[in-house]
Amino acid sequence: MMRITLVLLLSVLLPQLGRTQEDTLTTAHHWVDRVGNNNCVCVCDQEKLPDLNQTQKETTKDGRGFQHTQHSQKPSKPNLNEAPPTARPKTPPSSLFSQECRSGNYTRASCAKVFCPPWQRCINGQCVCKLPYQCPRTGDGACGLDGKSHPTLCHSQTHACRYKKPVFSHYTQLASCAENLFTVQLEEVKGQQVVQVTTDQKKLLICASDSWNMAAANVICRQTKNDVRGALALGTSMFKDVRDADTLRECMRVRCTGAELSLSECVLYKPQKITDNTSVATVTCYTEQQGKEECAEFQCVNQKCVSWAQICDGVDDCGDNSDEMCCTGCQNDAFHCTSGVCLPRYTVLDQIRDCLGGEDELKPATDIRKIHLNSESPEKEVWSNPIKDIQMARSHIETLQCGIPNMDYLNKDEEELRPTRTKRVVGGNEARPTQIQWQVAVQEGDRIHCGGVYLGGCWVLTAAHCVRKKPQAFRIKFSLWKKLSIQKTTDSIPVKNIHMHHEYNPRTYENDIALIQLKEPANEKECLRPNPAVRPICIPWSTLQFPPNYTCTISGWGRNKEEAVRML
Repeated sequence: MMRITLVLLLSVLLPQLGRTQEDTLTTAHHWVDRVGNNNCVCVCDQEKLPDLNQTQKETTKDGRGFQHTQHSQKPSKPNLNEAPPTARPKTPPSSLFSQECRSGNYTRASCAKVFCPPWQRCINGQCVCKLPYQCPRTGDGACGLDGKSHPTLCHSQTHACRYKKPVFSHYTQLASCAENLFTVQLEEVKGQQVVQVTTDQKKLLICASDSWNMAAANVICRQTKNDVRGALALGTSMFKDVRDADTLRECMRVRCTGAELSLSECVLYKPQKITDNTSVATVTCYTEQQGKEECAEFQCVNQKCVSWAQICDGVDDCGDNSDEMCCTGCQNDAFHCTSGVCLPRYTVLDQIRDCLGGEDELKPATDIRKIHLNSESPEKEVWSNPIKDIQMARSHIETLQCGIPNMDYLNKDEEELRPTRTKRVVGGNEARPTQIQWQVAVQEGDRIHCGGVYLGGCWVLTAAHCVRKKPQAFRIKFSLWKKLSIQKTTDSIPVKNIHMHHEYNPRTYENDIALIQLKEPANEKECLRPNPAVRPICIPWSTLQFPPNYTCTISGWGRNKEEAVRML
């Protein structure tokens, strides 16, 4: 199993090891108990999904909130040789869920755990609504349920966010804004609430396909009943059991994340013909009297009660996604982010970064993604897809290139000349010449006694004990492998300014951190010329991005004796 790796700069993490002893850059793997303090810098490198417990995958539809109704069929005789159904768990599965994290009341609006959508921004750990002018004007025009037009989906969603009600109806290229509004109704037919939508001047049912789940049911109930808890239960029924005089012969597939305020914000597929045996969607929404009893299993932040079998499966059963926010693992083939969030499998490699560390968009997930896409409808079957607008909006305002080394560049001359790997930093191995591309060396005079990390632009992070407020005495060396010799890609930049932490204590090494500002070369705007062997590191978005007990890679020119470990 490939493990997540963080890069913790030796000179920053270990004050006592800031004085370098080895001449060659080395790395070593260590477990960390805490990540996120002001003495370390880390970056998510890559992740491979852990194997999922097969017994956790095999949850019945009843355990996941489904209701099935087939009025035309007689009850079948029980099979005495069949094993009894698995009982729904009444206690939290400790292998999947963190009770300590649960006290944080995290939801999809908690940007310490997840990214905000393009129409919101993160302030003090919470996603808050933007103003319309803060949205980029990229994408197709959008029509509102009130018949008004908006420049983009993002603009319409800022209004929906601020007023907490659905606004988006459809895209302008599908129909005019004055007519053909996309609406949702619940029609009671033979004792069941059958989901119907009206679009393009015709009524449709919702297909009960694989994408019909509690996330979609929650959206429908929030839209039609204005209850934050969403759906009490979702169901399926044969078309022949719910048809009435107003017979409808087409249904539409939907795929929702659960964050939508209306069904029109979900991915909608082109209508398809149905037969008597086609399964269609039904739903049971909360009433004022329902849901007030004490919750015996998992209580969501919005006070909805769901089964323990429904948590950490990538489906927003709660309606606020709180059942997917504190997971130590995932079931039902969901994707696990290092921040403890479980994502639906279809979000992997969809060009939208959902995990804080971006591991859902890394290449090792490609094969898994292809397997999933084989079961999805082809792109030509999509009728409306707001995901494309979200992709464009995020690429416009959230582009950040960091934490991923340039794998196309390798100095083969140095690679061929270097000696056989030997243990270096406390049991570590010698690094490859251009492996740690954000590692820098802090040179004072003609001596290199500390390392640092390149943050991008004109900034380098190092330990405060490595510098003093005399910038002209220092230079920063990039792409350095051996302290006493340079590579073809090695660059040396003078220092313009040094900012030490204002509460740094040299006796205790408390707040042992400093920022180094590089000096721009004459007549140039950039401090560092383009270099294929230099990449900036990523600063963690959140202290929750990397939980305890993750494996780290420490890099630097530090001591290689076991005694050095005792200084941690």
